[in-house]
Amino acid sequence: MTTFDRIYKESITNPEQFWSEAAEAVHWYKRWEKVLDDSDAPYYRWFTGGELNTCYNALDIHVENGRGDQAALIYDSPVTSQQRTYTYSELLDETARFAGMLSEYGVGKGDRVIVYMPMVPEAVIAMLACARIGAVHSVVFGGFAANELAVRIDDAQPKVIVSASCGIEPGRVVEYKPLLDEAIDTAEHKPNACIILQRDQATASMIAGRDHDMRVLMASAQPHDCTPVAATDPLYILYTSGTTGQPKGIVRDNGGHVVALKWSMKNIYDIDPGDVYWAGSDVGWVVGHSYIAYAPLFNGNTTVLYEGKPVGTPDAGAFWRVIAQHKVKCLFTAPTAFRAIKKEDPEGKLIKDYDLSGLETLYLAGERCDPDTLRWAESKLGIPVIDHWWQTETGWAICANCKGIELLPVKEGSPTKPVPGWDLRVIGDDLKEVEAGEIGALVVKLPLPPGTFPTLWNAKQRHHEAYLADFPGYYKTADAGFIDEEGYVFVMSRTDDIINVAGHRLSTGAMEEVLSAHPDVAECAVTGVADSLKGQIPLGFLVLNAGCERGHDAIVGEIVQMVRDQIGPVAAFKQAVVVKRLPKTRSGKILRGTIQKIADVEEWKMPATIDDPVILDEITEALRSIGYAKKQ
Repeated sequence: MTTFDRIYKESITNPEQFWSEAAEAVHWYKRWEKVLDDSDAPYYRWFTGGELNTCYNALDIHVENGRGDQAALIYDSPVTSQQRTYTYSELLDETARFAGMLSEYGVGKGDRVIVYMPMVPEAVIAMLACARIGAVHSVVFGGFAANELAVRIDDAQPKVIVSASCGIEPGRVVEYKPLLDEAIDTAEHKPNACIILQRDQATASMIAGRDHDMRVLMASAQPHDCTPVAATDPLYILYTSGTTGQPKGIVRDNGGHVVALKWSMKNIYDIDPGDVYWAGSDVGWVVGHSYIAYAPLFNGNTTVLYEGKPVGTPDAGAFWRVIAQHKVKCLFTAPTAFRAIKKEDPEGKLIKDYDLSGLETLYLAGERCDPDTLRWAESKLGIPVIDHWWQTETGWAICANCKGIELLPVKEGSPTKPVPGWDLRVIGDDLKEVEAGEIGALVVKLPLPPGTFPTLWNAKQRHHEAYLADFPGYYKTADAGFIDEEGYVFVMSRTDDIINVAGHRLSTGAMEEVLSAHPDVAECAVTGVADSLKGQIPLGFLVLNAGCERGHDAIVGEIVQMVRDQIGPVAAFKQAVVVKRLPKTRSGKILRGTIQKIADVEEWKMPATIDDPVILDEITEALRSIGYAKKQ
């Protein structure tokens, strides 16, 4: 039995002992009475009776243990040409005073604070300050539309909203304050106060009595001590899009969150205290919560907060510059970032301009990593490239190649095996487990490990219906895939991305793997569209590499043949269209469902999280050029 297999088995057969040992690495004011509380199954809770403080475990403990002068957070902003490094002592001082400032406006244990911020240090400081006083933060991605922000204000009912005058995108300034004002006007709930960071690039107009200048308040703020909270008290609410249009408020508790995330830094990412770790995400997403704001600080690392893009700030070498300059040991980002870099610099020539000798691993997540992107990154960087799979709901990885335990052989298209603590199964339509290699619904046997979500905010019934009802005794991931004979997991697509072609259930993800292997294709998507004969047929969308001058018809012809050769005629893949870019959410997920609705002339709603709405007009025109997206 390998080291990994032994540790994994321990975590599944005796989870209470496993996580109890992990919890010994965390600072507790009061030890737990029960490691796993199953008194209200299937709503399990971890470390009931225990008391701790998340901010103390992120900052105070390291200052007390002699890391005060070590860099805690590096702010790197190519869009403003600014950089700043905060030591643990400095970050603790800023956070304690921010906590004192919040308490002056009546924020205390259990109260909610919405953080509507760009990628600036004050966003992380606000999160940590809420944790320090036992308040519940809800970070809303900066620049989110006013109506979406209003829905979150009404659901979370914050006492205070922390925001900024603007965010900065390449070539433009996005003013936040008008969006915030409109959201508050629209919302039924009104906050007591708004605390605004005035940035040099835009000055926000302030409403007397409600709006306050953050820098002015911080100048006189008094530091606030850590407030002990129950392990089962909520730390934050993070809203994720719901199919009904009403966002789902994912709740994360304090105790299990610290335990699981601290454990993950060494065991999954092989990161030791003092190492520099960079999650190239946004604090508005779960990756930013878990691996910019929290886990690296729990582990005594230096975390990088990057306000920029993988390309265009200034070029496709932006990531390499950050890694070299700050001596990053591990990078965690989304495959879409690497596809963007590969599209602009297919040969990876810019890599040669930087010293990347300190970079030991690249972790990818957020969407399926196609084998072509994996191979490109491996060949250009010469380090392990590790695809891993997790969700907003889970808070950390379900499946990964756990470098800190034992680095297993990589299988292209697989995020390797379930991480210790995750009892992953594949269930068929008959609610029974399927044979190795068969596609089914990927589900996790309850209880979920610590650090996941115990419930939805004020929506216990919806939580049950969305995640627990379909597969009793299991958590429904809503992803489809299979586990092979060696225990490797293959996440093929969301369950709603399995299309039915003349009675054959086919994965659009498998087809995308074929498309992405074409040498001229930088990025691709496949979605099912309605067909009168077969029910559905697949349709491909291709973004070509920069500088590609070949005829589109020839490339499409080659793509169609590749799918026929590798998946077979059963796929009925006969059409693809070349587009300039794909519609995505701000976190990089391709909006396949929206594309499908446009193609089939179904009613669709502009996604709140879309990166650039204009892209959907381009997609509509491309679809019309091949006979879709118009009334028959």
